[in-house]
Amino acid sequence: MLHRLALGSNVMGEMQFDLECGIEKPKPFAGGQHVFVTGLARAGTTVLMRSIYGSEAFGTLTYRDMPFVMAPNLWARLHRRSSRDIEISERAHGDGILVNADSPEAFEEVFWRIFLGHRYLNDKTRGLVPHEVPSEVSENFRKYVQLILKRSGTTRYLSKNNNNILRIAALLDIFPDARILVPFRRPVPHAQSLLAQHQRFCEDGDRFTRAYMTWLAHHEFGPGHRPFVFSDQPHSEAPPTELLYWLEMWGAVYGYLVKMYQSHPRVHFVCYEQMCHAPQAWASLSDWLDLPAGSRSHFAVKETLPPAAAPEAFEAIYRNMTSLTHLG
Repeated sequence: MLHRLALGSNVMGEMQFDLECGIEKPKPFAGGQHVFVTGLARAGTTVLMRSIYGSEAFGTLTYRDMPFVMAPNLWARLHRRSSRDIEISERAHGDGILVNADSPEAFEEVFWRIFLGHRYLNDKTRGLVPHEVPSEVSENFRKYVQLILKRSGTTRYLSKNNNNILRIAALLDIFPDARILVPFRRPVPHAQSLLAQHQRFCEDGDRFTRAYMTWLAHHEFGPGHRPFVFSDQPHSEAPPTELLYWLEMWGAVYGYLVKMYQSHPRVHFVCYEQMCHAPQAWASLSDWLDLPAGSRSHFAVKETLPPAAAPEAFEAIYRNMTSLTHLG
């Protein structure tokens, strides 16, 4: 009931935000070397975010902020009962990633869902599309980031939000000193992982889980899946129960990102395979992000078999992105 109250209504979300702003009075400045991790799910986005968050230089939303993520400071005051003794457990993805109340997670999209509404939905394709962000929403997002940083006691914001690939240009305008990280991995293993997660969440018949994913605007897979689309036509004629569907989504998403941002000085492509196998990859990225000395990578080698080759068009995109990491 508490989650439905806090997340189920856009009006309620705006009320939380207005109340928080009225009491906390955030200072909406545009600066800050914030970091935004965005890409397709299953590309190592969570591991990358956790590696950066482990530097203790960043503030972000955590499970402790749920369900009143639009009012993090007020909720922190009201929620006096400590949740530090909550037993750590594996997240719903079943991928070995453990979470507790202090684990960072992708709850930021609640803000965009509330203030953008259906602006980034394409009814014809049932997909999520690139979109502009009105100036008043940009100003509110600056305030929102300041509220999160005030609650965390830090000056740099960290975001992991896959839907942000649709508004990278707006983020770069809102925060001129920000860095955008786009993780990617080999096409076939990536598509296989997406298909497996889609099947896993479709088999979960829990109604609350489905509602929860919708409230968070997590449409990556499952019954509420909505693909990223970059035209008025669906990216694939195959159904999401087939590997081809996810492989063609991989090509559409990363083909778009390479075309738009391969030369941008504040957008950096991060290769999953390099992070797992090349120690210098994390060192180079740490330097670019200006992380504290001693920051540690959480990437680990999991894939032991050579991945199957994808069609040449997709392999070409992968090679192009790999060259953009400047690590060979």
